[in-house]
Amino acid sequence: MTKFQDLGISPATMKSLKRMGFEESTPIQAETIPLSLQNKDLIGQAQTGTGKTAAFGIPMIDKIDYEKNVIQGIVIAPTRELAIQVSEELYKIGFGKRTRVLSIYGGQDINRQIRALKNRPHIIVGTPGRILDHINRKTLRLDHVHTAILDEADEMLNMGFIDDIESILSSIPEERQTLLFSATMPPAIQKMAERFMKDPQIVRVKAKEMTVPLIEQYYIEVQEKNKFDVLTRLLDIQSPELAIVFGRTKRRVDELSEALNLRGYMAEGIHGDLSQAKRISVLRKFKEGSIDVLVATDVAARGLDISGVTHVYNFDIPQDPESYVHRIGRTGRAGKEGVAMTFINPREKSYLRVVEKTTKKQMERMEAPTLDEALEGQQKAVIEKVEQALEENHLQYYQQSAEDLLEKHDPKAVVQALMKLMTKEPDTTPVKLTEEKPLPSKRDRRPYDRNNNQSRGGYGQRGRQKGSYKPRQSHSGKRNQQTSKTNSNSYR
Repeated sequence: MTKFQDLGISPATMKSLKRMGFEESTPIQAETIPLSLQNKDLIGQAQTGTGKTAAFGIPMIDKIDYEKNVIQGIVIAPTRELAIQVSEELYKIGFGKRTRVLSIYGGQDINRQIRALKNRPHIIVGTPGRILDHINRKTLRLDHVHTAILDEADEMLNMGFIDDIESILSSIPEERQTLLFSATMPPAIQKMAERFMKDPQIVRVKAKEMTVPLIEQYYIEVQEKNKFDVLTRLLDIQSPELAIVFGRTKRRVDELSEALNLRGYMAEGIHGDLSQAKRISVLRKFKEGSIDVLVATDVAARGLDISGVTHVYNFDIPQDPESYVHRIGRTGRAGKEGVAMTFINPREKSYLRVVEKTTKKQMERMEAPTLDEALEGQQKAVIEKVEQALEENHLQYYQQSAEDLLEKHDPKAVVQALMKLMTKEPDTTPVKLTEEKPLPSKRDRRPYDRNNNQSRGGYGQRGRQKGSYKPRQSHSGKRNQQTSKTNSNSYR
């Protein structure tokens, strides 16, 4: 592995990388950063999860002039989720150089974005439609951009954004550096590269190992309304030392962590809306063991380096197999075994098969545990604690009290009473979670429609799903009228 300090990165950016805990680069970072620092155009062919954001973000930020209050870099991404994720990573990388990063995407108030653009950010990260909207409104000028990056170009092609991307690139000075990252290289991407790039260097990196052999992987087929009860019963039966529960949206994370605390579990949530200080505080509590369950979104969990996680629960199945691999990779580290449990709605079986095909490992089906099994699991945990105390044999201070109890009561009844006091009986306190629509089945998929900005793309296509958390906006800035409906259910 190559260390970042050997790649020619400036001291200010190295300060940020050390703050983030980065020391050794990934293969794509080691190959692309030196080339990019030489202002060469570059095509990087690599899968999600290989460290692409830092690969293009570090050299771009290294060339930012903080004293110039103009937009100097732009990143075009296919979805709002990726745009947010990339902007958060760039903010951390640019901390040492005081780089201002702004994300712009559909679904967010455009007037708010216009006000933010007046604060003169150094880097823009956004989706094609919304970037082009601002260009047409003349609220976004790219006259001083020296670095343009296309992230997940093949996904933008699948979603029908190729014309928008070409329009955006035509608005940027020709004397620029262009970096294109894509998992695949279809002819349309190659043609665009030939038109907008100058003698690009090509870097290809193989996908990292897709799964960890020490992780036991299970799936449970369960209806949305029963998910939470199944989760709490699993927590009671398996008694994880440290567990991470993954939810699909920020709202889901907030509601899950609140519901878990209502049922008597020590849990806290982490997602993109939390301040950096709050995130650090939550992670510190988790590492110290003062909370047992961390509830997180995919975006917030990226880059987490936490040892000792024994169980991962996918409360919502992720929208792509790479995210699944990233999630379960939080456990089974440093040669230790781990357990990953995935909840699926019966309509989501096609996604399960794609995950299994990608990881080349079949998940084992598990039946949803009953209330009696949860109680039995808690009793087993108590018995283990008692047997451990007997082995340690530091019981002399309790001898007289034990003898007094046994003189007054039947020994069997005494043991039963003590077990009852020590057992955390399953809590059935009603909780309220907003229903999340299941991911669309593969039968429901249709190609991306540029006119109404809708897509039902599944794995391999980052389109918006019908019934997803928020509607996209078209590049004309008009809100899509088809919004998802959410229903609140009380789970008992």
